[in-house]
Amino acid sequence: MKHVLLALGLVPALAFAEPTTWNVDPSHTQTNFTVRHLAISNVRGEFRSTKGVLKLDEKDPAKSSVEATIDAGTINTREDQRDAHLRSPDFLDVATYPTITFRSTKVEKAGKGYRVRGELTLHGVTRPVVLEVSDLTPAMKDPMGMDRRGVRAATKISRKDFGLEWNKMVEATPVVGDEIRIEIDAEMVKQPAEGAKPVEASREPAAAAKAN
Repeated sequence: MKHVLLALGLVPALAFAEPTTWNVDPSHTQTNFTVRHLAISNVRGEFRSTKGVLKLDEKDPAKSSVEATIDAGTINTREDQRDAHLRSPDFLDVATYPTITFRSTKVEKAGKGYRVRGELTLHGVTRPVVLEVSDLTPAMKDPMGMDRRGVRAATKISRKDFGLEWNKMVEATPVVGDEIRIEIDAEMVKQPAEGAKPVEASREPAAAAKAN
């Protein structure tokens, strides 16, 4: 009887070890970036719409995968004229390239986090990048009874590698730096059943109040 009870106690842990699918909740996710201005300060901004799916196998991370899509037109640096310029053909050219996408090619354990190698497609150019993933929180129930987890991912890219070459020089100093640091703080909802639709959390105040 003792052995039976012990086996039953292990069932939840074993079940949790099975591969699970987590859908990014856009209303609780931030994709931020930082770039140098005149080599003297940082300009920070965000993309206000990020969607994605994480298929996680904690027992065998190599079987995990990540896909994410960012709406390039939602770029926001809190300065309207600058944002309009960033959306223009000089930079993101969102009319031609409306989305930024990431698709993983390899997932591996790295200390307490993960290292996710994949392909980033930005401005119509695809290049390999590495995401350093940390702060994967334990699952917890939200007020609606859905399982949620949080995760943070970070990487650095060269904007010139993606054809974003516009710049001006001031006293031999570029106005816009080449290196872009990207950080994603994502909240994810566990997909309750195979084939279920990803969560599309509304940004409307009333809906957001219910979700919080």
